Amino acid sequence: MEVAPSGTSEEGLRAALEAAGHRHTTQRAAIYSFLRRVTTHPTADEIFTQVREVLPDISLATVYKALEAFVEAGIAQKLALGGGPARYDGRVEDHDHIRCLKCGIVRDVVGSHDNDMIRCLSSDEGFEIIDYRLELVGYCPNCQN
Repeated sequence: MEVAPSGTSEEGLRAALEAAGHRHTTQRAAIYSFLRRVTTHPTADEIFTQVREVLPDISLATVYKALEAFVEAGIAQKLALGGGPARYDGRVEDHDHIRCLKCGIVRDVVGSHDNDMIRCLSSDEGFEIIDYRLELVGYCPNCQN
């Protein structure tokens, strides 16, 4: 898995979890540390497999509960893309994603677009648009061949 620079401190993790009514644990710290380091938007199963190398006694249920706690605390995003298993992202600032239709890999979109223009779009039914999620789909370099 590709690794990104680490982010939020242990104290920041503890404060975010406690503010959302969740406990800080060694397992949650290990899961969050992994999630913040990768750039691949892993599934819970992928996170479990990797974190189990460090904490052999961790359970898949613990990983799922930790991920839901992170989402509730606002320190991770749960991505439901393309009907596959949910993926998790340790980056919570506004950004968009690109997904390969063949292998399913998900990456952050590099570059910028006009957020104001997207937010100004409307529907025929009079919806008030307050937020959006942009997912670009295509084929990664490995799957183009």
